[in-house]
Amino acid sequence: MDDRAPRQSAAALPAGAPPMRRPEVLYAALDLGTNNCRLLIARPVWDGFRVVDAFSRIVRLGEGLGSSGRLSHEAITRAVEALKICRDKIAARGVKRARLIATEACRSAENGHDFSARVRDETGLELEIIDRATEARLAALGCSPLADPNADGVLLFDIGGGSSELVWLDRPKGGLTGEPRIRSWISLPVGVVTLAERHGGVDVSEEIFEAMVQDVVPMLADFPEREHLEAALPRLHMLGTSGTVTTLAGVHMNLPRYDRRRVDGAWLECAQIDHVVGQLRGMSYDERVANPCIGRERADLVLAGCAILEAFRRTFPCTRLRVADRGLREGMLIDLMRADGMWRGKRAS
Repeated sequence: MDDRAPRQSAAALPAGAPPMRRPEVLYAALDLGTNNCRLLIARPVWDGFRVVDAFSRIVRLGEGLGSSGRLSHEAITRAVEALKICRDKIAARGVKRARLIATEACRSAENGHDFSARVRDETGLELEIIDRATEARLAALGCSPLADPNADGVLLFDIGGGSSELVWLDRPKGGLTGEPRIRSWISLPVGVVTLAERHGGVDVSEEIFEAMVQDVVPMLADFPEREHLEAALPRLHMLGTSGTVTTLAGVHMNLPRYDRRRVDGAWLECAQIDHVVGQLRGMSYDERVANPCIGRERADLVLAGCAILEAFRRTFPCTRLRVADRGLREGMLIDLMRADGMWRGKRAS
C-alpha cells in the first residue's frame, strides 16, 4: 500500500479526550508494501489512539517483480535496512503488542517466503504475509471513521504499489466497537509500481495515460454486486487512501510542503479532481520532481496512480471523494487495541 511521510501526531478516531486511566501500553503496526515500509507506534486514548512514533521509507520492494517474478537482491537489501530501523524503534519504545504485515510484493513473489525468513534471521521480526481479504478489511477498519454519516455508505479504494483494493462499505456503525460492514470488494493485481513499470512513468503521453486506464477498466467488470452498487452510487461517496489521493489533495491545495493535518479528511469534488489530474498530466517529469507534494521518489509513479483512480471513477462515478491519510496501520492498531478491550464499556456511537 502506498502512503505519505511519517506523521508525528495523529489519532485514528476523533481526538481530544483525556488519556485512558490505565498503565500505558504501546502498540506497533508495521506495513511492508510493494513500495513503502511504514511503522506506527501508538498508545490508546479514550476516543482512539495517539501516535508516539512513526517511520516511513520508500524501499520499492516490488521493483522489477512484474517481469522477473522475484524480489531482487537490491530491493531486499533496501527493505531489510528499513526494517532494522523499525525493529530498533519498537525495542526503544518498549512496545508490548505489535502486528507486522507484508502485502502484495511478498504475496506474489516466488521468493516471498525466503525473504520473510531472511527478515526474521537478520532483524528478529516475524512478518505476516496477509491475504487480500485481510488487507481490504484492515484498510476499511482504518479509514471508516472518515465516512460521511449522512451517506448510505462509501466506496473505499486503496491504490497500492502492487495491488489495488476497491471496497463497498455500508454506513459504518458502532464507533470503536463496531466493524465496518463490507458489502462487496475486489482486489486488482495492479498498483502504481506495476503499472508504471509496464507503461513507463517518466514521460507519460496522452496515449500512454489512456493505455494505463484501459489496462485497469476491464479488471473491474467482475466487481461483485456491480448492478446493486451502480444503483446505490448517488447515495455514496468515495473514500481514498493512498499516496495517489494524498498527492492530489496536496497539489490541489498548493501546499508549500506536504501537511497531513490539512490533507487527512479533505473533500474533493469531481471538477477539482479533474483539474488537478489535468495539472499533473501537463507536468514534465522534472516539474513533478520539483513539486513539494510529489518529489523524486513519487514522480514516476503518480500518473500511474491517477490512471487507476480514473478507471475507478469511470466505472463507478461518485460526485465526492474524501481523502484519507490513514489505512492499514491504523486498522491494525484499532484491531489490536479492540481485541485487548481498550474501549470496553464505551457506548457505541
